[in-house]
Amino acid sequence: MEYSIAVLKGDGIGPEIVSEAMRALEAVGEKFGHTFTFTEALIGGAAIDAVGECLPERTVDICQGSDSVLLGAVGGPKWDSQPAANRPEKALLGIRKELGLFANIRPAQLWAPLADACPLKPERLGNGLDLVVVRELTGDVYFGEKKRDADGRAHDDMTYSVAEIERIARRAFEMARQRNNHVTSVDKANVLETSRLWRETVARVAEGYPDVELDYLYVDNAAMQLVLNPSQFDVILTGNLFGDILSDEASCITGSIGMLPSASLSLSSRGMYEPIHGSAPDIAGKNLANPIATILSAAMMLRYSFNLPAEAKAIEDAVGRVLDAGFRTADIAKPGDEYMTCSDMGRAICAEIKNG
Repeated sequence: MEYSIAVLKGDGIGPEIVSEAMRALEAVGEKFGHTFTFTEALIGGAAIDAVGECLPERTVDICQGSDSVLLGAVGGPKWDSQPAANRPEKALLGIRKELGLFANIRPAQLWAPLADACPLKPERLGNGLDLVVVRELTGDVYFGEKKRDADGRAHDDMTYSVAEIERIARRAFEMARQRNNHVTSVDKANVLETSRLWRETVARVAEGYPDVELDYLYVDNAAMQLVLNPSQFDVILTGNLFGDILSDEASCITGSIGMLPSASLSLSSRGMYEPIHGSAPDIAGKNLANPIATILSAAMMLRYSFNLPAEAKAIEDAVGRVLDAGFRTADIAKPGDEYMTCSDMGRAICAEIKNG
């Protein structure tokens, strides 16, 4: 099979980590008989430097014409002086909207060889850490009306429709059916009318999934429970703002943000896949970045957009074997231990894909 992939390397370490993910996909193609065609396009600060805007129309066209999108990272101090409407981060909101990417899937898994990197005491982990945050991605305060009044007040409108809540809820329940049949819906229904609508709608959607257990947590309690007892969670369903915060918190429990992939999905098979970390301009160009999150994002692409579960598992298993062998990049190495470069880690994983 042949698949076309739009490649948005972006800024900072983006080009380094995405290049390793592309090599991993090529290794999968060689092993399983697939062809992946890559078309690169500009986004974020790199696009501002080249053409003056963070999300060029050509980039949107390339993404819309591809089967899926692989993204690195955007942003950095270099572009902090840009107007708000043209900051690199604005490109992410724009491409999500243009592609209809309403569901952000962020797994948080503690890999056994990295258990000692977890900041929690072992007794807090219980049965381990293996959860998924399903975050609504195109609504909430990030996309609501924003204004500033003459009297010095600022307003950000938190808004959701029933239809928006229904489609993300269905995505969460379907994912729970593939995992452990448990959804925790997170809101602030004791204070926010938006959250009351969220809870009512989720409860109604849940009626169509009698095999899936549903419970609710207020967002402040959910944040606390993630560090007190993270093993209680299977699928966390929540809105854009709360999901942004909780998924980053969950990532820290795994020991390194450099390990965690993500998928942003639409109603079609097209998605956008990216590591959850940022552009890390302090180490950009030094070959020090951890490419594993981006490589695992490529595995998610194989699973969710291309329906290639065996190929996705080949990447995930390769990562597991590399970690079992003791290979580490700087962010996951113990103090004083030797560590691999970004490109060396990518080569090691590719070798395991081919030989596994």
